Amino acid sequence: MSVREDGGATPQAIMEMARGFQESRMLLSAAELDVFTHLAGGRHGAAELAQAIGADARALAALLDALVALGVLEKDRDGTYGNTPTTAQLLVRDAPGSMLAALAHSAHMWERWSALTDVVRSGRPAALPEVNQRGSEWLESFLGAMDVFAREAAPQVAAAVGLSGVRRMLDVGGGAASYAIAFAQAEPELTAVVFDLPNVVPIAQRHIRRAGLEARLTTQAGDYRTDTFGSGFDLALLSAIVHSNSFEENADLVRRCYDALVPGGRLVIRDFIMSPDRTQPAPGALFAINMLVSTEGGGTYTEAEMRAWLETAGFREIQRIDLPGMNALMIGRR
Repeated sequence: MSVREDGGATPQAIMEMARGFQESRMLLSAAELDVFTHLAGGRHGAAELAQAIGADARALAALLDALVALGVLEKDRDGTYGNTPTTAQLLVRDAPGSMLAALAHSAHMWERWSALTDVVRSGRPAALPEVNQRGSEWLESFLGAMDVFAREAAPQVAAAVGLSGVRRMLDVGGGAASYAIAFAQAEPELTAVVFDLPNVVPIAQRHIRRAGLEARLTTQAGDYRTDTFGSGFDLALLSAIVHSNSFEENADLVRRCYDALVPGGRLVIRDFIMSPDRTQPAPGALFAINMLVSTEGGGTYTEAEMRAWLETAGFREIQRIDLPGMNALMIGRR
């Protein structure tokens, strides 16, 4: 809430919070209707655009006007609508900087978050199939969203970790291979194995081919919750993985990562690192709710909890590196 009085929330701020879903829902619906991509070819009136996307003209006009009011679209005096320079860059399908996959993922989160009241009552997440049982459309949007988020973060993480001397990397739950690709681009001698579920591996391979790194990056299909990862790695990465698991599951996962490393090899955990009272950083506290509605035992963890996993597994020289958002790092050396 942005408006406060005497240390507490004002009625105006409370209502702004309560109605925050309105802007979110309008943006997500426009993305689902592919409004921005249709406007990429030129300005259109509401009736013309409605015919193109299969919508009701009156209803679409109301949505477009609201998006203009929010600064997401532009409207000319002749009543036609167009993208702003920002939306043309970020919300048009196939644009180099397109974030549509991230918005599609947010739309998928909508149903889960709508079940929050029941989740808090029951302590059980919203009913969802396992990742390896979800459809390709969900998987593509989820991994596409993770790739969008990695564009800026992955090179920063690679620089913070320091890759000099790293020759063989294990990327556990590596998804679309975004981090393995960024690490390989930062260190020309680095090779990597991207480990993920069988239905994820083809997507990782596609991204690897697109980056031209087939000779240095390979994939391995498996389940990080139960499988071993092989051996001989200089570096293992758990990027945005531990928040999906319980404390006990992470302790076991970190132990198996330890077994995969050579002596002196490092494990890097990238995630939110919460304050001891679990209220900061604020995005991490909110993300814990995302895990509450989505997973059986996931959440965001404190430095002490992460240290416990690392120390119990046998790691030494444990250090914390603070980067913005979910990019905080805990690093241990075997």
